[in-house]
Amino acid sequence: MAQLRSGLGVAPGRMSQAAPSLISRAFSSQRAGLSLRSFSGALLKPASQALRPLTASGLPRQLAHTRVYAVAAAPVVKQREVVREAHGFKLVREQFVKEYDSTVLLYKHDKTGAEVISVLNSDENKTFGVVFRTPVDNSYGIPHILEHSVLCGSRKYPIKEPFVELMKGSLNTFLNAFTYPDRTCYPVASTNLQDFYNLVDVYLDAVFHPRCIKDQRVFEQEGWHYELDNPEEEMSYKGVVFNEMKGVYSQPDSVFYRGVQQALFPDNTYRHDSGGDPTVIPQLTFEQFKEFHAKYYHPSNARFWFYGDDEPTQRLKLLNEVLSEFEARAVDSAVETQPLHKAPRKVVQHYAAGDSEEGEQKAYVAVNWVLTDEPLSVETELGLAFLDYLMLGTNAAPLRKALNDSGLGAAVIGGGMDDELKQPVWSLGLKGVDPANVDKVEALVLEKLGELSRTGFSASAIEAAVNTIEFSLRENNTGSFPRGLSLMLRAVGAWIYDRDPFQPIQWEEALNSFKAKLASGQDVFGPLITKYLLNNTHKVTMVLLPDPELGSKVEAEEKAQLSSVQAALAKEQVEGVVASTRALKELQETPDSPEALKCVPILQLSDIPRTISKVPTAVSKKQGATTLTHDLFTNDVLYMEVALDLRPVPPSLLPLIPLFCRSLTNMGTTTESFVQLTERIGRKTGGLSVYPFTSPVRGRKEPLGYIMVRGKAMAGKAGDMLDLVRDVLLTAKLDDKARFTQMVNETKAGMEAGIVGSGHSYAAKRLGAQLSTAGWMSEQMGGLSYLEYIRTLAKRVESDWEGVQADLEAIRKSLLQREGAVVNLTADERTLTATEQHVNNFLSALPAGQPLGAAPWTGLLPRQNEALVVPTQVNYVGKAANLYADAGYKLNGSAYVIEKYLGTTWLWDRVRVVGGAYGGFCSFDPNSGNFAYLSYRDPNLMETLEVYDGTSDFLRTLDLNSDELTKSIIGTMGDIDAYQLPDAKGYAALNRYLLGVTDEERQERRDQILSTSAKDFKAFGEVLDAIKGDVGRVVAVTSAEKAKAVNEARAGFWDIKKVL
Repeated sequence: MAQLRSGLGVAPGRMSQAAPSLISRAFSSQRAGLSLRSFSGALLKPASQALRPLTASGLPRQLAHTRVYAVAAAPVVKQREVVREAHGFKLVREQFVKEYDSTVLLYKHDKTGAEVISVLNSDENKTFGVVFRTPVDNSYGIPHILEHSVLCGSRKYPIKEPFVELMKGSLNTFLNAFTYPDRTCYPVASTNLQDFYNLVDVYLDAVFHPRCIKDQRVFEQEGWHYELDNPEEEMSYKGVVFNEMKGVYSQPDSVFYRGVQQALFPDNTYRHDSGGDPTVIPQLTFEQFKEFHAKYYHPSNARFWFYGDDEPTQRLKLLNEVLSEFEARAVDSAVETQPLHKAPRKVVQHYAAGDSEEGEQKAYVAVNWVLTDEPLSVETELGLAFLDYLMLGTNAAPLRKALNDSGLGAAVIGGGMDDELKQPVWSLGLKGVDPANVDKVEALVLEKLGELSRTGFSASAIEAAVNTIEFSLRENNTGSFPRGLSLMLRAVGAWIYDRDPFQPIQWEEALNSFKAKLASGQDVFGPLITKYLLNNTHKVTMVLLPDPELGSKVEAEEKAQLSSVQAALAKEQVEGVVASTRALKELQETPDSPEALKCVPILQLSDIPRTISKVPTAVSKKQGATTLTHDLFTNDVLYMEVALDLRPVPPSLLPLIPLFCRSLTNMGTTTESFVQLTERIGRKTGGLSVYPFTSPVRGRKEPLGYIMVRGKAMAGKAGDMLDLVRDVLLTAKLDDKARFTQMVNETKAGMEAGIVGSGHSYAAKRLGAQLSTAGWMSEQMGGLSYLEYIRTLAKRVESDWEGVQADLEAIRKSLLQREGAVVNLTADERTLTATEQHVNNFLSALPAGQPLGAAPWTGLLPRQNEALVVPTQVNYVGKAANLYADAGYKLNGSAYVIEKYLGTTWLWDRVRVVGGAYGGFCSFDPNSGNFAYLSYRDPNLMETLEVYDGTSDFLRTLDLNSDELTKSIIGTMGDIDAYQLPDAKGYAALNRYLLGVTDEERQERRDQILSTSAKDFKAFGEVLDAIKGDVGRVVAVTSAEKAKAVNEARAGFWDIKKVL
């Protein structure tokens, strides 16, 4: 419900590093913003959610160049003497946290009262963070604008954007910032010690001594300003956060959760939007902005965090050097508690909907509670987390299943408990609801809760929940998200409310106590449902209705407001706005001098290993299949992928593949119901998922295609997991029309909501489908063509279910063959040896015989410019061509360096800084040769295309000094040498094997990257002329009005397709 802003305008694909493993379960997966939980969400997220599909898009570089770090699943702590007093800090508390094999120390700074938690272990992925409480009393978005602005130069680093310089030339494993409804976080992470200290120093100087509080132009750039290029034009609003939030407020899901939070918390800070409401952001003054920083960005209001294998005393020294110039100060930043209401309420609001019948814009409705006005005990919170999972954690969970089976809506929203704010909330409902059925949704939720409070849950369901949650806790798999940051966010969730920060990261005792209560037969769940939900009068039923006129009304109000302001200005004032606009653009377009940039510390190329690191891989043939094994320490967990060749599937059936994959685990088997199968997966594994994997292969036209079955289990349950995979593939029932209809409706609702907030992804897929068969496949299974197919399929299921079922069986028949299958296993040698016979048994169960021939996959979309029209206040602009086919380019590793450089210089400066978009970047796929420019939440259309077309000239005339070149190479290597946990290493090795990427090629590419020269940049500028020329094509997600205006200005520029 509470929405977190992952700021700073990083390319959306890269922003996903902001906590994928911490994204709250079904609740936040429905949201526009990333949401992070402290205990029951982050800590107890079902492990199965971590097994999401990994697409080939964006992977090739990592697959071709992966540096392997020796990361143990559970760090072993070096024995260090605990320092009790040093550098102005005194030890307040010391505790060994066995759950993470770490010594956790809490210090207090004598002079300022600042607190720091110092976590000691041998995890090389070192993490630092500083967190400020930042409650608001308006929706001007001050915390969000500050989060962007403080990293735009500081006292020690007096350049325009030190953050961007770090992006260019750091080996960081995390670099971002988050705005919550009541706090702002600035975390960094790196495995390189000097790089880590550099990041910490830049961030500390940024938050305490930012340039933005003295230079109003930073505020105008990141927040808002009037823009007017000449007096005869109409004035407009510009600003990165302003446009970002216009994008957020264009998304119905985001609008819904914003409304829920306001309705649940009408009396405290949460009734406001800390991210900023674009209708009131222009009311914010520079004075208010400065005052907010002065009030809250002080050490006495800060919480600091260190984690990893670096020297603990040095941590205190670094902090004291910054904090010693401050004095202790009382900061009134406490978050007030929302008093609980004595009676339920109902709130009705509206969202901007399209006028297309295909969109079928309908109502959102959810029932929501604030659970308590007092802190929960660890055991109560744990009980609520288990209850949440039992009721909603899987599609077979009874409350989720009841909503899905009701037919009242297209998809579940809310998803249960969210405890990232001071008071936990619980929310559940449906979207895609006929407005006439709004009351039925609330009645169903309450009825089912009452039933569950009386009947409880089956022993099998409880066993599955316990295994799933305990597996997730003990595995501690945070994916690419640093483990230290995961722990920080949990601790901070209590710390900023002046609660015990150690409590959220210690769960063993509470878990054992809770399991004992379950074993005794005690009814632990019924009383929780009754107390916190059924008898809780602080309940709000939130209804969001579609309004096709609202979008144009908001646009008209903004124009009228601007016209009124402009009309009231005297001639001299208008000229002043024009002069200010010109001056700001001149500043934005003027680069920092090479001498000024030297203030940002950088590593040297000598810090980068010259040779690739390898994942241990043994390849063997078994019964016509291939087995890959990777001997890595995994703490007794077996990670497994089974890949089945997709090429025999005819192209007409490709759009059905994603739903076929879901059907394998969502309809039961010939011997088990859907519920029984789901519970068996929960009891025996840490998660099981099925998804399509497609990728272009460099040097050939035919794409790669597989169905991936991905799972993980404790070593002793390897046989159980492989038996599950066998049963899912061979005996899954594909005949449940009602369940299939639900999945179709969920997919349709998700995509229709997603295209408004992720338009860059749809534009990229659409462009890719014009350029390669692999891109066409991806678009058929996840782009606009897929959405169109799903809309048709929804009707076909009702008129021709037998035909749909026959297609599902035809896919299975095409896939199920032993020949060509690949089994990938990652574990230690003992586990791999013990698993060998289970693998043989599994392969023996697959059908043998002559392999089917490859189907003719030759599809391409027509090469044309397209505008995909949706109700939105911002644009997502893409332009692309194929550098191999259209420019005759031969792959060289320097392309990776140049791509990185463009995204942090030319495109960042012109699309984001000057243009006001939330993001502007480019993407080069070395497997296909496709090169695409993309923008994100962009106020511009044609102006952005002009920037794209100027890229080649920018490179040709670039005067690149050695420092800039070195930074670009190091930053590229930081991307390529991505930090990985053991399961990711095994998966990367599998992908390299499937794509035919050899170690020799990886080394060649690495050598090319490290030897990139300024001449390579100029030569690549010539190559990019192809996109600027006739072969480059444009796809944008935009509004109907803007699409039409383009065609009026440039007749026939693009084909307009109404999507919503």
